[in-house]
Amino acid sequence: MTETVAAIVAAHRTKTMTPAQTVARSYQRIREHNDPAIFISLRDEQEALAEAARLTDPTLPLYGVPVAVKDNIDVAGLPTTAACPAFSYLPAKDSTVVARLRAAGAIIIGKTNLDQFATGLVGVRSPYGIPKNPVRGDLVPGGSSSGSAVAVSAGLVPLSLGTDTAGSGRVPAMLNNIVGLKPSLGLISNAGLVPACRTLDCISVFSLTVDDALAALAVMAGPDDADPFSRDRPLGPLAAFPAKLKLGIPKSGQLIFFGDREAETAYGAALTRWQALGAELVEFDLEPFYETARLLYEGPWVAERYLVIRDLLASSPDAIHPVTREITIGGARPTAADTFAALYRLQALRRVAARTFAQLDAIVLPTAPTVYSTADVLANPIELNSRLGTYTNFVNLLDLCGLALPAAMRPDARRSASRCWRRPAAMRSLPASAACSTPTPDLRLARRRCRNHRSPRSPRRPPPTRSRSRWSARISPAWR
Repeated sequence: MTETVAAIVAAHRTKTMTPAQTVARSYQRIREHNDPAIFISLRDEQEALAEAARLTDPTLPLYGVPVAVKDNIDVAGLPTTAACPAFSYLPAKDSTVVARLRAAGAIIIGKTNLDQFATGLVGVRSPYGIPKNPVRGDLVPGGSSSGSAVAVSAGLVPLSLGTDTAGSGRVPAMLNNIVGLKPSLGLISNAGLVPACRTLDCISVFSLTVDDALAALAVMAGPDDADPFSRDRPLGPLAAFPAKLKLGIPKSGQLIFFGDREAETAYGAALTRWQALGAELVEFDLEPFYETARLLYEGPWVAERYLVIRDLLASSPDAIHPVTREITIGGARPTAADTFAALYRLQALRRVAARTFAQLDAIVLPTAPTVYSTADVLANPIELNSRLGTYTNFVNLLDLCGLALPAAMRPDARRSASRCWRRPAAMRSLPASAACSTPTPDLRLARRRCRNHRSPRSPRRPPPTRSRSRWSARISPAWR
């Protein structure tokens, strides 16, 4: 589906297509694409078509738009598995975000695959298989929101929901050549979400353009009494491109690309395009942000993951992916003293970050330092997964928001992307043309890329089977 949300809604309003026709087209493309690892469960097609046919208000902002939902977010009538069959339950009602999407005219198509319990940035830790990356089939799809990102990139739906605790809504966007929007903490309700780290989780958006992502955000954002972590952060109107935009870039020598010169070159080219737009690039010290990321690795936040599945760990440990199991077991070890020590240090680092942003409108960083093949990750699962989070792990700890957007297609067809992070008010103050993080010259380039996007059809494959673990039991900084 190379059609954007905006184009689909316009077609429905002018009656050149009906919502039911668009939904039927989505299901047909899912059949033709034939990758059973993208969706864990699909909604009955006739039920979805009937819901689309019942839509009567063309002024709805998502009038008849097909949407896929990550399978750790509740959708009434479909099981929530978090990619763990033993954990599966049937929710009695929609999550708050799904209810708001339906009220805006969206049609839910199905539940997408993920790294089990949203633990990973690679998209290969699921008993339901590994979704094939539509950009280049040998690359990892990214995680943990693997199926949601692939569903948009492959053209099956124009919009999908992921989640983001330390990069799961941004790294898959980079790897699939699409937009990934990570809101501020509490901006979107998490009621009906299986938590990973409850104090850090955000429901995120994948789309083909920034305009589409912001349209979804506008529908979903808002306080919710059902979520004690929800905050009232009203969205304001988008502004014009600022005359003197100050973008932070790390001091010389602070960026890490793990030897990937193509990624380093693409990042430099993105900065040059920002300068051509009139932005001023201002150096800042990235080390406090790296230190924040190390708190996530070495601090007590893994205990939040342990809380989610400790009963399952006790009753059926073999039902949990071995990497996920080893990671979460470690969450039983931190003491209360460890937790407070980490919180004290985090508060100090937040003050440092606030001083940085007092001088800047946003910071611009690569989404990830490099990319890896599925074979690479299966051979070295812990270290390579960790590397992908180099520039994403600190963001939720510092309560920042941002976008990951395509920057360049490399000669080897691997995707390079950059993104920047803002203080919590970013979604209210930055212009659509700046897109908060895009290093592309403007949204016209992003839209042109989307219109030209074509996804290869996958060969027919047998249904997925339960896969045996090929991951090392050596665990440490892989728990995003």
